[in-house]
Amino acid sequence: METLGMPELLVILGVAVLLFGGKKIPELAKGMGEGIRNFKTALRGDEKPAPVEPVVVPEVVKTEKA
Repeated sequence: METLGMPELLVILGVAVLLFGGKKIPELAKGMGEGIRNFKTALRGDEKPAPVEPVVVPEVVKTEKA
């Protein structure tokens, strides 16, 4: 059985963009990364969880034009 090459990965990425949209993909990747990190931490048996940096989201201010 062969491994996944570049053309196969591009097809998978294209299908993911079609299914979830471009804005949702980074959120899904972040969730997967956190899940993998939690899984590795649980396997090691660390008592202290890794510190998580807070995410700063800029506030959108709408102004009305005169």
